[in-house]
Amino acid sequence: MHEALLWEADGDRVHCHLCPHDCRIAPGHTGVCTVRENRGGRLIATTYGQVSSVAVDPIEKKPVFHYRPGTHALSIGSVGCNMRCGHCQNWQISRATPEDGKLDYLSPQEVVDLARRYQCEGVAFTYNEPVIWAEYVADVSDVCKAAGLYTVMVTNGYTTKEGLDLLGERIDVWRVDVKGFDDRTYRQLCKVGSAQPVLAMAERAKKRWLMHVEVVTNVIPTINDDEDTLRGIAAWIAAVLGTDTPWHITRFFPYLELAHLTATPMTTLRRAREIGAQEGLSFVYLGNVDEPGGEDTICPRCGVVAMSRDRYRIVSRQTSSGACAACGCPLNIVE
Repeated sequence: MHEALLWEADGDRVHCHLCPHDCRIAPGHTGVCTVRENRGGRLIATTYGQVSSVAVDPIEKKPVFHYRPGTHALSIGSVGCNMRCGHCQNWQISRATPEDGKLDYLSPQEVVDLARRYQCEGVAFTYNEPVIWAEYVADVSDVCKAAGLYTVMVTNGYTTKEGLDLLGERIDVWRVDVKGFDDRTYRQLCKVGSAQPVLAMAERAKKRWLMHVEVVTNVIPTINDDEDTLRGIAAWIAAVLGTDTPWHITRFFPYLELAHLTATPMTTLRRAREIGAQEGLSFVYLGNVDEPGGEDTICPRCGVVAMSRDRYRIVSRQTSSGACAACGCPLNIVE
């Protein structure tokens, strides 16, 4: 058993401080995430080292376009989540518990050994929500840092200040989903109370911990595709995270509890990209679609295609030390 961090006793319950659910967990029960359990008055991280999925991915698949482009990350995940999104593509593991299927144990050192064996430059915590895996993420990241590997959180961002700060010095990239811009959308789509923790912790990741931040919004018809929502997200990114922060606008496809909806129309995605540009964002990308130029990095100063992509593959590249090779304009790319 691996004792969790960020908790305190509350009578015979344990009070978990990792995420805004603020769970007070009765003996023998778990929190909302299903993986943090009160065993005999101690909070146990039941999935510490328990891995459901391992793959070698281009970092562009996360999607992360402006941090070490062209490199590969060993991607690992477990089970459980602190949201319950109606369109989750990985619901088989995000809604699973440790008892539902076979999980393989990987020590932090074994993760780094695998990354080296498969010539990965970094490790990405992904597939299910890595925030609820915080103790393991912290330990793996420490070994990664010692080995010279970068670290990426592919996260819904629903954590507390204490949760973020536990990982702050250990994580290089905070790739966060912003699924809406009001509490109503987050209650409807994600079954959590508020959007504010996601927004606040993305800002803290950027400003307090100097993480590289990229934002993804999966645009869902009738839920978060209205102009006010898209403009609100774009304006917030520009004002709070910076106009050079990449915004990935991705196409929704009918799935799971939202199977009755239609796929996002291309006109909506193109309009979202226009809105991003109108709000001052320099780098707005279209994902989950075959849109010519939709994933290219265009220099905002001279207009040259600084990086051309075909899905997860870089086709051409005109950058130098994170700037446009043609005119020297900084592109917020970490190379």
